[in-house]
Amino acid sequence: MLKLAALDAEDLAVISAQMQDAVLKVGDISWSPKTRQFALIANRYAWDAGGARQRRRTGLHFDRVSAVRSHNIRRDDGEAVVSLLAITFDGHAQPSGTIELAFSGGGTIRLAVECIEASLSDLGPAWQTPHTPRHPEEA
Repeated sequence: MLKLAALDAEDLAVISAQMQDAVLKVGDISWSPKTRQFALIANRYAWDAGGARQRRRTGLHFDRVSAVRSHNIRRDDGEAVVSLLAITFDGHAQPSGTIELAFSGGGTIRLAVECIEASLSDLGPAWQTPHTPRHPEEA
């Protein structure tokens, strides 16, 4: 089971690679302004499984979040499913900056952060999936 932490953009790129093609319901995304934590639970494709077609239930959270903005995400539909493509950091005023979660179909969630402080943890065993994610440039 995978457990990762990110404290800089390089670490965040590793988490992004592991979360690429994760699918999740919008209802499994939360932000607590009081604790300044943004979190989600997703079914990530286990790129680290050595070619086995597996998914794992995974928790991902970001601390020190001061604001959250979304674009093209149906926040009113908790059952809507989105597919995460990448997580990036724009550190225009490092250590603070913006973490962007990019989803297929053009949806984004942007987190204004004091600094990068993220954690990924697998929550249970893997299960087999019949499909390996594909992207248009690979078709």
